Amino acid sequence: MTVLKALKKMFGKSAAEPLAPVPSAPVPPTGSRNDGRQPARAAPVAQPKVTAPEQAKPVEVAAAPVAPKPRREQAPKPVVIPWKLEDFVVEPQEGKTRFHDFDLAPELMHAIQDLGFPYCTPIQAQVLGFTLAGKDAIGRAQTGTGKTAAFLISIITQLLQTPPPKERYMGEPRALIIAPTRELVVQIAKDAADLTKYTGLNVMTFVGGMDFDKQLKHLEARHCDILVATPGRLLDFNQRGDVHLDMVEVMVLDEADRMLDMGFIPQVRQIIRQTPPKAERQTLLFSATFTEDVMNLAKQWTTDPSIVEIEALNVASENVEQHIYAVAGADKYKLLYNLVNDNGWERVMVFANRKDEVRRIEERLVRDGVNAAQLSGDVPQHKRIKTLEGFREGKIRVLVATDVAGRGIHIDGISHVINFTLPEVPDDYVHRIGRTGRAGAAGVSISFAGEDDSYQLPSIEALLGRKISCETPPTHLLRDIERKRP
Repeated sequence: MTVLKALKKMFGKSAAEPLAPVPSAPVPPTGSRNDGRQPARAAPVAQPKVTAPEQAKPVEVAAAPVAPKPRREQAPKPVVIPWKLEDFVVEPQEGKTRFHDFDLAPELMHAIQDLGFPYCTPIQAQVLGFTLAGKDAIGRAQTGTGKTAAFLISIITQLLQTPPPKERYMGEPRALIIAPTRELVVQIAKDAADLTKYTGLNVMTFVGGMDFDKQLKHLEARHCDILVATPGRLLDFNQRGDVHLDMVEVMVLDEADRMLDMGFIPQVRQIIRQTPPKAERQTLLFSATFTEDVMNLAKQWTTDPSIVEIEALNVASENVEQHIYAVAGADKYKLLYNLVNDNGWERVMVFANRKDEVRRIEERLVRDGVNAAQLSGDVPQHKRIKTLEGFREGKIRVLVATDVAGRGIHIDGISHVINFTLPEVPDDYVHRIGRTGRAGAAGVSISFAGEDDSYQLPSIEALLGRKISCETPPTHLLRDIERKRP
């Protein structure tokens, strides 16, 4: 009883005596959350008021706040370090022209520094001296001389110095570059994207064999400053009314001799008629050769042009070891297979003159267990791009191509080039062997001279300025191919 009295004294009667029963809460009507399947909760019990002075006041506990959803951490924006021309230091050297020697925009100079171009190549130095002054120009230069950067730097400078008109449609390019092959267009556009990355200029490409609607959506999404295109696809867009060429300030015709060979000149004429008169635009024309036909075209399309001629840097390249095997046509495939298979070559490019020949070589290599692919005008563009990527990554061991498809391919690490048939144009020989021995690496070219094509040798040697010794292939390289049984 002593304990009970103490409790009564401390808490009052309610702490010691049982509480009166509390009536149950009414059952909610059917259809509510507690519709008979779950018991209804009792109503909260009213607690008696505490009067004892020594009892602390009850603490009200607030409902725990709902924790907000964790916000996704935003990646910190990269710190943009201001670039100044003083950051691009190139010391003057006797006999060399720096890009600093021309009045180029800082945004363009920044991109040139990123690309690692301290000095101009000979054609860049000569062409820019004329084109930056607004003159038309005709250039004779092989692949690998730097002509692409020469005309791109000129175009970009023109577009940066002259603001676009206020009223302008999406499909009105300010600069137009026409090239004969899809691969060359893609390569030029890549170089253009690299040089324009700090300028805000937009580069677009139109090539056949790619999704037409996808290219159209790109055209409708933003203004086009520099358009690089093959003649056929550009004419398609132009005739549909999606592209208007009346605002072209600079026009470039690249590899004009190749466009002549491929029969594109009628299409090019139609395109040029849509551009402003030649007195109101700047025109640059480049060709590997200055034939009479090329010079006639240049006369029609340019105004008082400056003429620049640069010898190819890689004619008789010291980096490329050249061989010629005298072999019968019937033995060419055996020689090719045994060369690749016996030596374990991993990245080889094989050239042939005709599309059907390319297809047959590729099919036989695949049948005989060699990972090979083909590039020709018959291969759809999306497949071409996939094939080139596979070859660049080492997934494809042998790439068989025609001259048209092989033009504009710049892939380092090609150890060997094989001319299955000698080209009909000597310049194509130089172009072919230039696929190897790139970036200072050593390369090897092997040409098969048979009864059908050996007559091409004298003109090739005349271009190279020297004789190439003709060899008989070792007997073991002409052995029959052992077919693997399934």
